[in-house]
Amino acid sequence: MQGIKILGTGGYLPKKKITNEDFAKIVDTSDEWIRTRTGMVERYVSDGEPTWYMGLMAAREAVKAAGISVEDIGVIIDTSVSPDYYTPSMSCVIQGKLGAVNAMTIDVNCACAGCVYAIDMAKRYLQTDENIKYALVIANENLTKITDYSDRSTCVLFGDGAAAMVIERSESMYSSFLGADGTGAKYLFARSIPPANAFMSGEGKVDDEFPESNQHYLYQDGREVYKFATKALPNALTKAAEKIDFDLNELDVIIPHQANVRIIETAAKNLGVSMDKFVINLDKHANTSSASIPIALDEAVRSGRIKKGDKVGFVGFGAGLTFGAIIFEY
Repeated sequence: MQGIKILGTGGYLPKKKITNEDFAKIVDTSDEWIRTRTGMVERYVSDGEPTWYMGLMAAREAVKAAGISVEDIGVIIDTSVSPDYYTPSMSCVIQGKLGAVNAMTIDVNCACAGCVYAIDMAKRYLQTDENIKYALVIANENLTKITDYSDRSTCVLFGDGAAAMVIERSESMYSSFLGADGTGAKYLFARSIPPANAFMSGEGKVDDEFPESNQHYLYQDGREVYKFATKALPNALTKAAEKIDFDLNELDVIIPHQANVRIIETAAKNLGVSMDKFVINLDKHANTSSASIPIALDEAVRSGRIKKGDKVGFVGFGAGLTFGAIIFEY
């Protein structure tokens, strides 16, 4: 069975930290309200750091931890819903500043499942192209720039940060299950610039059937997203396990997307897996979209929570609606 080996991880967090009490100063909320409903206590937010910069800092740490030359990286896959530019891609900008001159570059937008998608893509490139020695996966998010700080129900949920990992091919256990439900796209979204040109009359306007939203800020139907997530998390992990006839109770560690502690608790119950196996750090970071799983991974590796040989599960779910899980040996 051809799998992956994560050689090194790295992370970057902005210098500014915001607590629940800080939100109580700008909107009608409280530490108790936020903490009991989400499990979140504090989060890091950009104080001007762009998305590419956070990704670059995380990538440098991952390369250093892996002990490789950047010139040996064959592919860079960057995942973000909050890039700095329409073009060029985050992966191109980071490739140039990192000096990874031999790497092709790809950006993906799979929202909070992005890192899981990117790892699986990297695995497939490594598996099918012997000229690619190492893959660099980066997840970097600047969610606060698309957060509406007048909306008390959503502004408390998000934080910024980045993490990265260097991956090589390995003859080890691996399974994945990825999917999406595009009929739920309207439940979680942020608009970009609408069609506009010097000749437009507006006659070609088409209704996307999405709810009205506030400019480019994130819109979320919390109830629908919660219903989706509590089903998607256990389903994705179960399907990945079934592919290799694997008992999920044999996992040493599960790192889920850090969206809401209630979602994780419900999914754990539905899976019949102990909460002790789950890595949870949303109390310190809130929801950092595609960066949440790799940030948690980097912290777990550096703290010794995850060790070589551990059987690990990642599971992401988010806007799109997307979902995905991978099971592998660290």
